[in-house]
Amino acid sequence: MSKILGKSLWVALFLSLVWQSGFAQINFPVEKYTLDNGLTVLISEDHSAPVVTYQVWYKVGSKNERPGITGISHLCEHMMFKGSKNVGPQEHARLIQANGGINNARTSFDITYYWEKLANDKLELAINLEAERQKNLTPTLENLTSEREVVKEERRMRVDNSPFGAVFEQMLNSAFVAHPYHWEVLGFMSDLDNITLDDLKNYYKTYYAPNNAIAVVAGDVNPKEVMKLMHKYYDDIPAQPSPPKVGTVEPEQKGERIAYIHKIAQMPAFMVGYHIPEFGHPDTYPLSVAARILFTGQSSRLYQKMIYQDQSALYVGGDCFLLQDPGLFYSFAIMQPGHTAEEGKNTLFEQIDKLKNEPVNEKELQKAKNQLESKFIFGLQSVENKGDKIGYYQTVLGDYNKLFEEAKEFQQVTAEDVMRVAKKYFDENNRNLVVLVPEMPEAPTSTGK
Repeated sequence: MSKILGKSLWVALFLSLVWQSGFAQINFPVEKYTLDNGLTVLISEDHSAPVVTYQVWYKVGSKNERPGITGISHLCEHMMFKGSKNVGPQEHARLIQANGGINNARTSFDITYYWEKLANDKLELAINLEAERQKNLTPTLENLTSEREVVKEERRMRVDNSPFGAVFEQMLNSAFVAHPYHWEVLGFMSDLDNITLDDLKNYYKTYYAPNNAIAVVAGDVNPKEVMKLMHKYYDDIPAQPSPPKVGTVEPEQKGERIAYIHKIAQMPAFMVGYHIPEFGHPDTYPLSVAARILFTGQSSRLYQKMIYQDQSALYVGGDCFLLQDPGLFYSFAIMQPGHTAEEGKNTLFEQIDKLKNEPVNEKELQKAKNQLESKFIFGLQSVENKGDKIGYYQTVLGDYNKLFEEAKEFQQVTAEDVMRVAKKYFDENNRNLVVLVPEMPEAPTSTGK
């Protein structure tokens, strides 16, 4: 039997047993270590293939910024590829690729992380390179100036020139008036222009400390050998004072907020957002089930209503935007020609009211729970994804063990839970609405003689 076929049969059998028993009992070995400088090291052995992922997670994202330096977390991520004391600009990625690996990084609202995936006998290379840029980054004014323009262009593409990006940014600006989730990860353009080299160096020193980081190793490794390498490359990196915590709590919203964006676009669109609790809160599980019932797949309620029956929308979707601090339950829709955003939002509100007042039938409920559970389980198949889960839960929730309870939490959601959270959070006074009003581009001025 081929390995691929064997794996497919195993997965099918596993999911069959999972759904017959009610929920998955997920568990796999993870060993936790802490170096003297405060670096947390999490190692998960997985000998299914001779590959390994090495990841470094930093407890810093756009929520750690302040007005005047918004976007600096993402800019700092870019600068981490621009060279350090012993590794030249772009050399990090070139060395990984030359050794058959891949690497990348990501900045979000709560975290920044860097990762490599390569053959297990190349692990030392990844550890060496990550330790080097954590310890010896050498940002210059020249590099900052050039990379600033790269980040600004990314903002233009993803926010300024994107109807969805512009609507999403306005949703953040409207929904969060006090909390630093108020701004997009890419920051405001004027702040990107004004970030100085000293700002960047101070930010790097404050947040890129070993006691503010988590290293994750997942794959075909021996934990004792891994720890020898971690001591070799990290023991001489000193701890730093603990970074300041974000203490701002978003005040309770006391009434609906509505914003309009007039932008060049072909179709009207809208986004609705309701404040919900933080990632890991018990209510986020029935809220995630509610999102599946309303938005996910062609059999979802809004897809059936707006795409098939009314044919009023080109696209409708939504989900829970779960963050370390309280986030949003959101929906976004693009309307068909001849249909308005007003019509679309009224249809959405009707479906939400139905969710508040009528229990979900058992078949629809179980389907949503199974989808969430299977998505989570399939997300653990590769060492890279396994490392992602370990790192994210440890960084955001402070305990990777909580990921082992995720599937069970979804399967324990009841129809009454869905009704309860719908009534609690989908209230008009807790609602934010952003409407995209399409505008036509100006006609070119005639220059004929």
